[in-house]
Amino acid sequence: MSEERLIKKYANRRLYDASQSRHITLDDIRNLVVAGVRVKVIEDKTHADITRTILLQVIADQEQFGRPILSTPLLEALIRFYGNSLQSFLSAYLEKSVETFMSQQKEADGG
Repeated sequence: MSEERLIKKYANRRLYDASQSRHITLDDIRNLVVAGVRVKVIEDKTHADITRTILLQVIADQEQFGRPILSTPLLEALIRFYGNSLQSFLSAYLEKSVETFMSQQKEADGG
């Protein structure tokens, strides 16, 4: 993965990539992530880290088009785990499962 790219979100809801000196869209952020760029999004006034919120918006946008990755039953199950005693276990399990899947894909692709 590459160096982290800092993106600022302004009060007018616009996203600004200082390294490129330009405003960007959620689709631009998606393209950065797909290209392997780590992003960090901060609220301009408060400097609060809102990366997760922005990445969730990117996922929500992607889920609206084509074939979704997250089915309705899966989303319902995830919602039920919030606040559950197994929430942290599920989080770790999902992360490890995706890491394993990506590793197997890389091997299958000859890399």
